[in-house]
Amino acid sequence: QVQLVESGGGLVQAGGSLRLSCAASGRTFSYYAMGWFRQAPGKGREFVAAISRGGGRTDYADSVKDRFTISRDNAKNTVHLQMNSLKPEDTAVYYCAAGQTTATTAGSRYDHWGQGTQVTVSA
Repeated sequence: QVQLVESGGGLVQAGGSLRLSCAASGRTFSYYAMGWFRQAPGKGREFVAAISRGGGRTDYADSVKDRFTISRDNAKNTVHLQMNSLKPEDTAVYYCAAGQTTATTAGSRYDHWGQGTQVTVSA
């Protein structure tokens, strides 16, 4: 079982940056691919980024490519999402997810989810 806790959300002006972190419990963190998803008010859950178990492969939604970077530290059981050049349309609750799968964009492939952290980008 993996428990995930996100942190680092907040309010930022457009063009600013935030770094989200996700801390995972358990000794098998390296067995899991990790993903970030988001959900804006009135919208469905949306894939943001994913990283493979060893960190060698990453994948991004087109809307965040070249602005966001996902990384992981298996020694510290953490995964991060560095978000630069933020836009108002990035406003959402961001969720960390873990799955014994490849680094996939499909939310259904992830077994464990955090509670989410709010990111608000003002114009």
